[in-house]
Amino acid sequence: MRFRYLLQLALTLSVAVMPAKADNTIRIIADSAMIKYNHMIFGHFIEHFHTQIYGGIYDPGSKLSDENGFRSDVIEALKEIKTPIVRWPGGCFVSTYHWLDGVGPERTPVYDKSWQVEDPNTFGTDEYIKWCRLIGAEPYICTNAGTGTPEEMSDWVEYCNLNIGKYGRKRIANGHTKPYNVKYWSVGNENYGDWELGARTVEEWGPMVRESAKLIRSVTKDARLFAAGRADRVWTLPLLKAAGRHLDYISLHGYYDPRPLFHYDNPSPYIDCMMQTERPEKEIKETIAILNETGLRGNIKIAFDEWNLRYWHHPWHGDLRKGFEIEARDKNDRNSTYTMADALFSACFLNSCIRNAADVEIACFSPIVNTRGAVYVHPEGIVKRPTFHVFAMYTNLLENYMVPIELSAENLISGENSVKIIDGIMTANETGTRKVVALVNKDPENIVPVRLAGVSEKTLNGIILNGGSTDDYNDIGAENRVVPHKTSYIMHNETVMLPPHSLNFIIIE
Repeated sequence: MRFRYLLQLALTLSVAVMPAKADNTIRIIADSAMIKYNHMIFGHFIEHFHTQIYGGIYDPGSKLSDENGFRSDVIEALKEIKTPIVRWPGGCFVSTYHWLDGVGPERTPVYDKSWQVEDPNTFGTDEYIKWCRLIGAEPYICTNAGTGTPEEMSDWVEYCNLNIGKYGRKRIANGHTKPYNVKYWSVGNENYGDWELGARTVEEWGPMVRESAKLIRSVTKDARLFAAGRADRVWTLPLLKAAGRHLDYISLHGYYDPRPLFHYDNPSPYIDCMMQTERPEKEIKETIAILNETGLRGNIKIAFDEWNLRYWHHPWHGDLRKGFEIEARDKNDRNSTYTMADALFSACFLNSCIRNAADVEIACFSPIVNTRGAVYVHPEGIVKRPTFHVFAMYTNLLENYMVPIELSAENLISGENSVKIIDGIMTANETGTRKVVALVNKDPENIVPVRLAGVSEKTLNGIILNGGSTDDYNDIGAENRVVPHKTSYIMHNETVMLPPHSLNFIIIE
């Protein structure tokens, strides 16, 4: 690691006198107001899929688990990245999940029709709430709008938030005397998709959401309510017309690897992934336009509550004639899949949320543990994948206010596709006296000069995340191959040199 750091520093010094390219520039927009962004954009998601719950965050038989059966090393890792909110229990799983099966002293295993395995139900609502409290995260419960009913949803809210009624008293009888006060509730998952069990038509969805929201608010008036939307007028306009006045958030989902990974696990190479880095912001802008069209912008915010570069690998999901290849799901946990491509895509995604802080309030990386997660859990410990370190940098090093900037950049070109070669945001403390700039150089091979207009310092301190190559990854026995490290950025004519395939946090004070 020390050698890599010295090599990079020497490289930076050797090119510091190169002239800046005029079209890679960051400039603060004059007379613009800073916006305090919501740290809930650094949230996560966990589902009852393969080893995310059982053998992931919950493993009572492990020597590394606490008295509750929770993996202590996972808890400490999620505290390290200041996990603010976790969405649960699904995902497709929730569309056949009946929450009453997962509470109380007697738990009956059930057949999970979504993933076609048996779920023991030993991890349910009470365990989830306790785990969220241990990691310091707000619970966010996604309800069954597939095979469930609006009344079942509101009964779940009663169980969590009341001390009276049939279900409030049931929670107390189960040994939990104080209400959980769960604030965040979603009506359904991806009910627009034919892969979802209990999918709805456009005509059905708005009234379903409306009646569910009315029942939920009859239990908890200040609940923060979400409903499955899309960056698509055909689906979302009717939803907002029918139920918009009851909602606080439109829920968006996005997975962006250009190769379909559901049936065949064939992750795209680095450059193809970089060509996808501007898609999330495009979907954010399209959703903002829909909110503007309905007059609900400002009243309803955007929650990107499932997102990742990589689709989950689950062969033949949705093809009910073939049946699943359960063992093939293990391919999701090959650490070699998760490289600098995943790290830099994730950084660009978070930058998109921060740039649109007035509209985007919540995002949930999907999932946090195992499958395509930021943390890989195995019997002897954990591996923090490169995406984990992106979250560690964003949650621990950025300032709290987004500074509006103009970013001009040359293009990174691959075949007929192109994106800006750099992506960036600027954050500041409340007084504006300390700034942290987050810059991504997507170029796989070349150092890219970027002008920080108005910055006169000769040397700036910072943190960098990159690898020896675009395909570097962390693994068992090589846990620290890709980790952030401190560096210095030598300035020349207001210009900083960004190493290839890198995430750079530059401190200006």
